[in-house]
This record gives sequence, structure tokens and C-alpha cells, in this order.
Amino acid sequence: MAKPDHVLEKDGVRLTVDAAIATVTLANPAKRNAQSPAFWRTLAEIGRMLPGDVRVVVLRAEGKSFSAGLDRQAFTPEGFEGEPSFLDMARGGEAELDALIAEYQEAFTWWRRNDVITIAAVQGHAIGAGFQLALACDLRVVADDVQFAMRETSLGLVPDLTGTHPLVGLVGYARALEICATGRFVHAEEAGRTGLANLVVPAAELDAATQDLAAALLAAPRDAVIETKALLREAASRTYDEQRAAERAAQGRRLRDLAGLAD
Repeated sequence: MAKPDHVLEKDGVRLTVDAAIATVTLANPAKRNAQSPAFWRTLAEIGRMLPGDVRVVVLRAEGKSFSAGLDRQAFTPEGFEGEPSFLDMARGGEAELDALIAEYQEAFTWWRRNDVITIAAVQGHAIGAGFQLALACDLRVVADDVQFAMRETSLGLVPDLTGTHPLVGLVGYARALEICATGRFVHAEEAGRTGLANLVVPAAELDAATQDLAAALLAAPRDAVIETKALLREAASRTYDEQRAAERAAQGRRLRDLAGLAD
């Protein structure tokens, strides 16, 4: 069996590609895979450079923790070298602040695009930005030692790395509000029961279970999966009749393609 291609490694992130499966590994376990602006830029770069034949992206992490969230250096007066500190950000203009946060969010947005299915394999702590990164993926396989928490509110901030939308979609408004406002831990049993996790497995089986899921996702024809993902992603924002029409249009494209009549 051919070894995966080592495509990129920097800023605590590693990308490897093995045919239709890409693996993004958080590779700074000494810092519990804490996140920084450089980390986010690398994640955004990976989204832009994925080979076109990749169908499934697995997000995993080395060490005992998936990600402890934002690196605590961000809360120091000097922040990260070469980056604006929180104080600098607050002093900037409104448009500049908005643009900077939007740039950071790019690390979290591409995981839901229609041409790939993304799976987060999560063990140990997934805190704040780590929780939001797991939420950015389509699916989550979690170890039985997982501990999710959204701690931004307790720091006087809000979750701003795209996590609020999928969290409400998965567990509902009331539970999402309680999780975010209290900053409490969500453990494996609750994650599975509420739909936050698609699958809960023993920690020793996390990688194998994720690989099995990735293989299962490759079984159906790619274009059918892309169309189905697009339908499901937009279903909540459409009326019933609008979704019916979208289903008809998608099926028409599939039938024409199968018949060799596609444009």
C-alpha cells in the first residue's frame, strides 16, 4: 500500500493526502494543540490547496487533547509576535476589526463546502476554539473521554469562530445557550445523546472508527453525495415547497448525468 503524501506541515498543523482521503492533524500536543492566528491561516491555506480528487477530510489531533482552544498567549498584553493583540484589535476601527475576525474565521468555514465531507475525530479536551473547530466539520466521532466546552462567555467574549450556527442546529437553541452561557463541560454520553456526536467509541478505537466511517462515505458516487449534502445543508433555510423543488432539480441533474445527457 502506498504511503500518504506529506503535503504540508507548519504552525502546528500537518496535511497528508491518501487518494480520496485527506487528513489534517493538529500536531502540537505539547501545547495541547492550542490555536493561534498563524494556526488559523495554515488551516485556511489547507482548505484552498486540497487536491480536487479529495472526497473526505479527516481532522484529528495528536496527544491527549484535541485542542485546548486559543493559546493563552493571546491574552497577554503583547499577544503573538507580529500579530495585533486583543488590545490593539479593540483600539482599531470597526471595519478593521471585522475584517480581522473574518480572516480568522476562514480557517473554520471551508469544512462544510459541498465537494467534501469532513469528519472530526475528537479526544480529550475540545475547548472554545477547539470546540468550534470540531463543530466546523460535518460529522464528529468522539472518544469516550471527550470534554467539550465553550468558555468564551466566561472570558467576557462570545464564540466568534463560526461555532454558534452548527451548535444550535445540532442541540437546539436552549441547550446551546446553556452550554455557552455556563461554559460547562459536555461529556461523551451527552454528546452522543444530543446529536453533537455521530459516534462515541473507546479512545483506543477512535482512529479505526473514523477510518471506517471515511471508507463508508466513499462508497456512493461522488456527485450523488455532493448533491445530497447540498440539499441537506440548505434544507433548514428553505420552505417545504422550496426544498421539494430543490430535490426535483437535483434529481433531474443526476438522471441526466446517469443517462449521459449532462452538459
